[in-house]
Amino acid sequence: MNVSLLAPVLAQGMSALDIALIVGGIILLVILLVLVFVVGQFLNLYIQALFSGAPVGLTELIGMRLRKVDPRVIVINRISAAKAELPVTTKQLETHYLAGGNVTKVIRALIAAQSARINLPWDTARAIDLAGRDLFDAVQTSVNPKVIDCPAAGGGRSTIDAVAQDGIQLKAKARVTVRTNIARLVGGATEETIIARVGEGIVTTIGSAQSHKAVLENPDNISKTVMAKGLDAGTAFEILSIDIADIDVGENIGAQLQAAQAQADKSRFQAEAERRRAMALAQEQENKAKIEENKALVVLAEAEIPRAIAAAFNSGHLGIMDYYRLKNVQADTLMRSAIAGGGTQSVGERGPLT
Repeated sequence: MNVSLLAPVLAQGMSALDIALIVGGIILLVILLVLVFVVGQFLNLYIQALFSGAPVGLTELIGMRLRKVDPRVIVINRISAAKAELPVTTKQLETHYLAGGNVTKVIRALIAAQSARINLPWDTARAIDLAGRDLFDAVQTSVNPKVIDCPAAGGGRSTIDAVAQDGIQLKAKARVTVRTNIARLVGGATEETIIARVGEGIVTTIGSAQSHKAVLENPDNISKTVMAKGLDAGTAFEILSIDIADIDVGENIGAQLQAAQAQADKSRFQAEAERRRAMALAQEQENKAKIEENKALVVLAEAEIPRAIAAAFNSGHLGIMDYYRLKNVQADTLMRSAIAGGGTQSVGERGPLT
């Protein structure tokens, strides 16, 4: 402390001890004011918890604030748990809060479960809440079963379409009544799985029917068959009933498939016939080419005859009389051909006669 500031006081006859006492009193007053301010923030919660039969110490409240835990949330839920005689401690509530859980929903769910005589331990409720499930809604659904539309109202289809063995399409709507199975809530499948399994069961049941009339006469057979499959296995729900809300007759899928198959067969047979026709045309062209080729060979062979005759003359194997007899035979042949064809030939064309 600056002595120059205390000079006027010393001049008035005050001792150093008095000054120290005054300074100490001021410091003590400041500390008391700070304590009152700090304690005042938690005093209301402390008194409220104390008179509610769920006491929470001031040091615990201050520690909560230092650990960035909302003391009001912990105290209010601690009081609710104590009034419901739930064996939940302040430390458990604070731990769940620090883990990111919703303490209020968990306590409300535990109270609702206790009222409905549902066995729901704290550890199970805490695990369900940390898993992201709405625990309070699950407890309510366990007490008051809810109805799930199949298919879902917000889905892309409004009906479950299936075809019986006679080819007639049926359009069905179902309503599934379920309640939550608390024991299977952690790790259990959701409503989407129930909807998918029920839809699959309905399609299988209709598809195995011999006639669509049998399905229309007894739609409850669908419910009985689907219920017997145990579709709620591995889910967080227990199926209480499956009711067919509506079933209508759709298109004749069998006739459409037969018409499409007939059209496909027709196209296939036409393609096969066209292939055979093309092969026949190709074979015809090949035969014509072979004929022309053989004609060329005949012409070549005929061209060799005069050479052979000349060679025979030169070698002495063919005489002049033999040659004339050959020419007469040729002339006679030409005359016979002309007479048979109605034509005439001159003597010069027939060649010399014998």
